[in-house]
Order: sequence, then C-alpha cells, then structure tokens
Amino acid sequence: MTIRVVVADDQELVRSGFAMILDVQEDIEVVAEVGDGAAAVSAVDRLSPDVALLDIRMPVLDGIEACRAISARSACRTVMLTTFDSDEYVYEALHAGASGFLLKDVRRDDLVHAVRVVAAGESLLAPSVARRLIEEYTAATARPSAPDPLASERLGVLTARERETLLHLGRGLSNAEIAAALVVSEHTVKSHVGNVLSKLGLRDRIQAVICAYETGLIAAGSAGVGPAGPSGVSPSGFPPSGVSPSGG
Repeated sequence: MTIRVVVADDQELVRSGFAMILDVQEDIEVVAEVGDGAAAVSAVDRLSPDVALLDIRMPVLDGIEACRAISARSACRTVMLTTFDSDEYVYEALHAGASGFLLKDVRRDDLVHAVRVVAAGESLLAPSVARRLIEEYTAATARPSAPDPLASERLGVLTARERETLLHLGRGLSNAEIAAALVVSEHTVKSHVGNVLSKLGLRDRIQAVICAYETGLIAAGSAGVGPAGPSGVSPSGFPPSGVSPSGG
C-alpha cells in the first residue's frame, strides 16, 4: 500500500527537499506541497492523505492549529517539523493530536522511517526530545496524592486488565514486556492496548503515557525510564537500536 503524504512548510527549499526524499520511495507518494497551515488543512480535506508533515511556524495558520484541525476532521496522522527544540511546542503538538515530532536536521533515512511508522499507527519523537518530554511533562503535571474523582471516573470505563495495561504503558513497557508482566500473549496485549486507546479516546501510545500521569494512575517520578524509553517505544522511535516501535 502506498503512503500518501502532504508536506507543509513555508520555506520552499525545505519542503521541496523533504518531498524529494519521500517521493523516491517506492511505498510513499507526496500528493501535495503547500506553504502554510491553512493550505495544509485544505489539502488534507481534498486529498485524504495518510500523513501530513507540518512545520510548526507557518503563516496564515501555524502548524499546531493545522494539526488540531486535521486531527479533528480526518484520519490523517501528523508529524510536526521544526528547527526549534522547545518543550512547549512538543506539548502543544501532542495535545493537538500529533503522532510524531522531528527536528528539521533529521537524517534522510529517519525522515522516511518516521513517515512509515506514523502511517502504521505508531508514535515517534525526535531523539533529542523524547526522554525529556515525558520526564519534564510529568514533573510539571504532578498531582497530589489524594485521588481525583474526575480521573477515577475517566478510568472507570476500563476493565481491571485494561487498567493494568495502561499502567504498564505509562511505565514505558513494550508489548512483549507487558505480556510477560500480565502472563498473557502479545496478541492479547495488543487487544488490551487497542481497547485502552479506543475507550479513552487516545490516538496512540504516547497519549496513553500522558493519560496515565494526568489521571494520577502513575505519580510523577515514580516510573523508571528503561532502555525502551518513556514513550513505550525506543527513545526516539528510530531504529538505530534495532528495535522498532511495538504495535498497538
């Protein structure tokens, strides 16, 4: 299956460069190149691509707002591109519905990998921001020890096993590690993960991690960050370690 991509960046050389890198791949087709966020939203509406690469800073409509609009009205998944390694942008992008976040100095192979990973329904963050994102996000959103009634109500839609699955997702475990912890098959874990995402209205595993902290299921600072990284995938989602993101 061909992955259809829209590339949005207000710098013509940048977007053309990304488009050329992607368009030569046998399984990827760039269906539009646009220079602002409003044009990106329009292109997604018209062409129904699988992935949109969005620059953070664009005229007319910035990348964050374009991402929010695209996420609200289509199944297109978004990868944010920026030269600014800023936590604020990462938080805003993830809450807007982004599935990936890359700096513009990304390597050619990693850009292609990112599009494929996100198109497959996974999540991906640039190596320089992935670990810091969860650690600093959870520190900033630490909740008091008293239970939050609204959080408990939100998690009430989950079965006991699904709640356990979310807990393990929040701790950064892969599907294989969750299967070992719950003494079930990886196939069963994938089913639980899918149910968790569906019931809580989450797009991917990264949002599941954030949800585990926001609802107080995991207290900030209580979960270790192991080799798989805090997002439930490798620290970046990239393959240098030889490990691709676990399926959800």
